[in-house]
Amino acid sequence: MSPITDHPLRYKLANELHARPFPSMTAPCAAAYLAFKQPNDAVSRDRSVDLAHLTRLLDRHGASHPQPGATHWYGQIGKHWLKWEQHTEFVTYTAFSTANGERVFDPSVFDIFPSEWLDDAPGQRITSVVMQVVERPAADAEVTERLEDWFVSESLAVSCVLDDHAIVAGDFRIDTSGHMRFAVFVSPGTGARRTGRIVQRLCEIETYKSMSMLGFARVRSLQPKLNTLDTRLTGLMSAMTDESAPAERTLHDLLTISAELETLSAKSSFRFGATGAYEAIVNQRIEALREARFQGRQSFGEFMMRRYEPAMRTVKSAEGRLAAMSNRSIRASNLLRTRVDVERSAQNQALLESMDKRSDLQLRLQRTVEGLSVVAISYYAVSLAGYLLYPLTDAVGVSKGMLTALVTLPVVLLVWWMIRRLRASVE
Repeated sequence: MSPITDHPLRYKLANELHARPFPSMTAPCAAAYLAFKQPNDAVSRDRSVDLAHLTRLLDRHGASHPQPGATHWYGQIGKHWLKWEQHTEFVTYTAFSTANGERVFDPSVFDIFPSEWLDDAPGQRITSVVMQVVERPAADAEVTERLEDWFVSESLAVSCVLDDHAIVAGDFRIDTSGHMRFAVFVSPGTGARRTGRIVQRLCEIETYKSMSMLGFARVRSLQPKLNTLDTRLTGLMSAMTDESAPAERTLHDLLTISAELETLSAKSSFRFGATGAYEAIVNQRIEALREARFQGRQSFGEFMMRRYEPAMRTVKSAEGRLAAMSNRSIRASNLLRTRVDVERSAQNQALLESMDKRSDLQLRLQRTVEGLSVVAISYYAVSLAGYLLYPLTDAVGVSKGMLTALVTLPVVLLVWWMIRRLRASVE
């Protein structure tokens, strides 16, 4: 049997599904998480710069380099394990070790990232998380005591996850060190990879939440412009009912607004689309945790429903408003363009009627001129004929006046016939 020819991307695409394994983590441990994003045009950034920045960190610890063009890397650097991932708009670093700091949520866990290396990052920090993974106490009261000590109760979200294999908690607030805080209480017997999945899910929830909130920030910056354009558009649509308003000027203003709306839509379409995709990922990651309520406290899903979903609805509302305004301006422009075309057709009809009247007058004038031309030419023709026939008056016994009278009618008829023939040949 001859070998089957494989598609050149078959193995690459199959391996991509297994290329980013979850880290293995056992309690107690701490993790530091960073996400960088370039402020402008992050999608089209030079990806090799991200890889070079990772390589500089690995060189500090004598670690092996990733493959050229790699989009992920996982390995040990010093006493830590580092996971690096490159995404469409951002880059993430997750470093963890079994060595805990001197205190809970100790910012020293970020010492693995040198300050000069952070200053040289090809982008800006979109989020950072310090993760505390501890063994779950036997009594839930002790868990509650720690939560009250570690987090702000007002915004605390906590729940049992993965069939009560762990308790996760976080208040989604930035602490004095500039990091978000999450805690994971791991139940006895929970596997290292399951713990790693929980930590990874929490980091992803925070990252994609932050990325989707960029769409909310974009909406806030767009609202004043949209309000102004909406007012102008409404005013112009009202002016369309005013017969005294010049339609062509109104049409020009409508087309200007349409162009501005299309420009805003083009500049915001990617951010709105990305926001919707990131929101879906956040909800999927929360669903994957399989939450169960812990002591009646709000879960991550409830927190997102109360604090996060209104922002996402605002983004969707602004996206719909922008599309509706654009459609309104297009419809109004089409209606006004029809009105302008009708007015121009009426003007053209009046012009044609005026031209018909002028043509009729010109024809009448032409006929008058032709008649006068016959008279004038006949006058000179009769005069010439008279001079030609005057010598015959004595021979025939006719006076000059009588001779002139006799030749006048034939000459006039001859001239009239010649002019008619000439006009017929020209037409």
